[in-house]
Amino acid sequence: MEGRRVGLINLGCARNLVDSQTLLGTLKRKGHRIVDIHEADMAIVNTCSFIEEARRESIDTILDLIELKKQGKIKRIIVAGCLAQRYGAQLAKELKEVDAFVGTPTLPKARLLEQVLLTPSYLAYVKICESCFNQCSFCAIPKIKGKFVSRTIESIVKEVERLDAQGVKEINIIGQDITAYGMDIYREKSLAKLLKAMAAATKNIQWIRLLYAFPAHMTDELIEVIATEPKICKYIDIPLQHISDSILQSMRRGITKQETMDLIAKIRVQIPHVSLRTTFIVGLPGENEERFQELLSFVKNFQFERVGVFIYSREEGTEAYDFLDQVPAKIKKHRLDILMHHQKEISHQLQERLIGRTLKVLIEERQENEQNIYIGRSEYDAPEVDGVVYVHSLNTLQPGDFVNVLITDAYEYDLAGEVYASNS
Repeated sequence: MEGRRVGLINLGCARNLVDSQTLLGTLKRKGHRIVDIHEADMAIVNTCSFIEEARRESIDTILDLIELKKQGKIKRIIVAGCLAQRYGAQLAKELKEVDAFVGTPTLPKARLLEQVLLTPSYLAYVKICESCFNQCSFCAIPKIKGKFVSRTIESIVKEVERLDAQGVKEINIIGQDITAYGMDIYREKSLAKLLKAMAAATKNIQWIRLLYAFPAHMTDELIEVIATEPKICKYIDIPLQHISDSILQSMRRGITKQETMDLIAKIRVQIPHVSLRTTFIVGLPGENEERFQELLSFVKNFQFERVGVFIYSREEGTEAYDFLDQVPAKIKKHRLDILMHHQKEISHQLQERLIGRTLKVLIEERQENEQNIYIGRSEYDAPEVDGVVYVHSLNTLQPGDFVNVLITDAYEYDLAGEVYASNS
């Protein structure tokens, strides 16, 4: 197997992307060549199994690779990740063309991760923990990923220092529950301490972004660090999932409606201009019309800058799988459409308030067929999942450049503006 040409397809979230980068780093160290999937003789697909839609995408991708193998275009197929971890034995019986199912990797606590980066040179994801400290009734992640594990502060800071030396400008901190970071190895919530150490150790990195912050584990110290440390984006991805007390309780979220509202209010008071991204799940068993209307009113009243909505997926092995009062698929889809319709209007209104403000924007690319128009993101937009800023500049800009942009127009999810002054 030495010296094979290896291509990889990554599916799912940024956490999977980090696993893929680590897997490729290991293979490269062993002498394999990392190539485009169409040039590979060994194809690896890193799968997702979080919800039914993700499983379908994973299976479809595997079937596409099997077809390429039948045509002689690839020689070996390796299926990695959550789908292999959860259903590997069953799939091995049905998909005999697959050469191996390898599951999910173990996150080392103290060792520096060797990686082949699959992100642009100015951007990186850093995984600080694996699995989840919670046991939400609807979620299969702890059953797939196992026990919650945090990396040491020292190993994370070393990785960030290496990325900083390579010229990375933006770090996105990821994990299933980053706000529980350190509870296993330090016996206390240690994310604030980690962020201070990262900020002090970096020179080129200008943005440190927090993704997937579990609300029940947010601390006053963490909120203060986000508010006062200039390198930390005033952006928090905080999945609330619902607001009805009865639904929150059946979800086992460990937080009440009033505690949630108090937390959001505290964050907005202490972090001026903060942008909050959240996600909600509609159609959990027991979500009747009254409880859905309670959620809809909450969304209208609290006006989150970024919202994602998911339809409840009934997952085998979870507590919610056996709940009574399952909601019909048609009603779940209707509720998703209603929420997103109202959020679209809210988002547009909030975007219009940014007209006239000057935002720091990270340039990612030049818009195709447009000489003076570039596409970038503000600190209020995470890669891949949020909107963009269309930037008009008479000066030539490069990916990774930071520029100050005067916002002149706003759309439902995107912004547009003119370069006001630049700094790199």
